[in-house]
Amino acid sequence: MDDLLLAFDFGGTKLTAALTTPGAQSWLGMRRVFSPEGADAGHDMETMIGMGRELLNGRSPTAIGVSFGGPVDYGTGTVRLSHHVPGWENTPLQARLEAEFGAPVRIDNDANTAALGEHQFGVGCGHDSLMYITVSTGVGGGWILQGKLWRGHAGMAGEIGHTAVDPSGPVCLCGKQGCVERLASGPYMAAELQSVKVAKWQGEITGKTVAELAAQGDEDARRILLRGAWALGVGIGNAANLINPQLFVLGGGVTKSGDLWWEAVRRAAHETALPEIHFDIVPAALGDDAPLWGAVAMVRDEG
Repeated sequence: MDDLLLAFDFGGTKLTAALTTPGAQSWLGMRRVFSPEGADAGHDMETMIGMGRELLNGRSPTAIGVSFGGPVDYGTGTVRLSHHVPGWENTPLQARLEAEFGAPVRIDNDANTAALGEHQFGVGCGHDSLMYITVSTGVGGGWILQGKLWRGHAGMAGEIGHTAVDPSGPVCLCGKQGCVERLASGPYMAAELQSVKVAKWQGEITGKTVAELAAQGDEDARRILLRGAWALGVGIGNAANLINPQLFVLGGGVTKSGDLWWEAVRRAAHETALPEIHFDIVPAALGDDAPLWGAVAMVRDEG
């Protein structure tokens, strides 16, 4: 029987489980569901375990790799917290899943796993250094340096979303003003547009709505979208000045905002970086599956 590798991706708004084998580059099966409003850690845990068991269909996994949308202590397999789903504070997720499935488990945050996925299976193949940035419910980053994932001291490297680019800007969830995440993430941009159009808009505004209205020429949407793109670009330019990677790989729902957004990100990044520093900014090749493939690489390569 083939070894079975189970991959989980705990996102802020969706949960995904997938099954593969070592050396494969396709899934044996996948399940993805969106979390209902008001979902908490207990709901997400129960749902993910159920999807994993459904994929395994009575079989046992060789190992389980987990991508989590929030700070993780990689050494202990403990989730520190989720900024978007309540109830995850100091959860020993690795121990819980090992008890449930009887297999070794490795856990890291979603930006780290996505960086690993794109480096091993995606657009980063053949590159010695890159930063992966997810721009979605939040904004986070993961580093590949000298061909290896770099977590930093205590595993907190890559938090580009909480780089302050506008000290007089709005207050972020973290308490600082003008963070990249506060200006560039989908929910924050949507909330700002909703507040502007409260008297003239029927229905829910999402990050996708912001991009669609900006493409149609709506001035408010265009201003908000381009400010977010500028903030992300400044964060990227500063990261380029500090670490000088070959490549920045961008993934997440906001990166589907179109050419207007991409042009603004690239312009701000290159204007912020020193002219002697050269790098490319490219879309992720693996899309929403990047964290899953990184979770596979993590258990395949790190054991």
